[in-house]
Amino acid sequence: MSQSLPSFRVSFTPHALTVHWPDGASSEFASLWLRDNCPVDRDAHSGQRLTDVVDLPEDPQIRSVVARADALIIEWERDSRPSSFELGWLSRHAWTRPASGAAARRLWLDGASKRASQDFAWTTLEEVRATPAARRDWLGRLLADGIAFLSGVPCEEDALLETAALIGRVAETNYGQVFDVRFVPQPENLAYSDVGLGLHTDNPYREPVPGFQALHVLAASPEGGASLFADGFAIAEQLRATAPEHFARLTHTAVGFHYRSKDAELYAERPLIQLSCGGQISAVHYNSRSIAPLRLPPPEMAPFYTAYRHFAALLREPRFQLRLHLSDGDLVAFDNQRILHGRTAFSSAKFRRHLRGCYLTRDSVCSEGALLQRNYPIAGSS
Repeated sequence: MSQSLPSFRVSFTPHALTVHWPDGASSEFASLWLRDNCPVDRDAHSGQRLTDVVDLPEDPQIRSVVARADALIIEWERDSRPSSFELGWLSRHAWTRPASGAAARRLWLDGASKRASQDFAWTTLEEVRATPAARRDWLGRLLADGIAFLSGVPCEEDALLETAALIGRVAETNYGQVFDVRFVPQPENLAYSDVGLGLHTDNPYREPVPGFQALHVLAASPEGGASLFADGFAIAEQLRATAPEHFARLTHTAVGFHYRSKDAELYAERPLIQLSCGGQISAVHYNSRSIAPLRLPPPEMAPFYTAYRHFAALLREPRFQLRLHLSDGDLVAFDNQRILHGRTAFSSAKFRRHLRGCYLTRDSVCSEGALLQRNYPIAGSS
């Protein structure tokens, strides 16, 4: 049965409703899903569901569908209560659309051809503080590109935490709320030395892995110490396209990561490339300095190392790397489970180099971005 409505059509069977949108797209909604999301079964204040799945009819059947203004009214067989669904709500929750609150990702493989000041969000701290819209746009780019920059952050030790509060919530670790990346004698972590660091993600040995990281430059070295960044999702997709068997091996093999110091003993296992239930890349965990001895059956060692070596070789490709010298007062924030970072070597005996860093929880950064989008929507967006 079908019904013609202004600018769109609705068709239905007892077990499914299909909305044919004006742009030619169609969205199908199962009757059981519609019944489970009936607005009358949600608390009016919190929006939380008042029923459990076992309270639903096993086989709810649609009897009729009526259009009223911007909503569809569904009447059910063997149920006297109709259900009303706003068309905008149905559009946002169609299974073909991104999940609610999910930011669209923009992958960037060709890092060497990028200019940080032009191709990524780079503004001043003053501008981000000035209006919610400016912070909304900056955070939106951070979530989409995985990386964003600020300048004009005071070169004071408290400035990082004050700025981080505009991005999300700081996660405390064994380092405390902040850590200082600078030379120390006999460091427990090579980050606190002068040596160059290849591309890596931080702390894959933690549960959970830090979601985002912010690094604030208190003192930049005029020689050496260039920052390196690469989009791990884009490079992993490159591996999937060119060597799918290697990609599959790295998504299915658990790798142990280990870190120990005088005040910490941390271990966790996870694949180098992590997938969502739908097969999308959801995280990259790569830190060759902290990979523990592998625990694999001997026949699986060689295939894993072949795939591992292939991925590592891609990470060394200069064409995939964004390289830049950050200046005093610059701050970079990036997705620690997507963007790999590193640095070139420098000499602390010649020039002081000091970055202060912190980790931010993933959910808080995503929530902050979503709240700003909700409370200060871009004109013309739904």
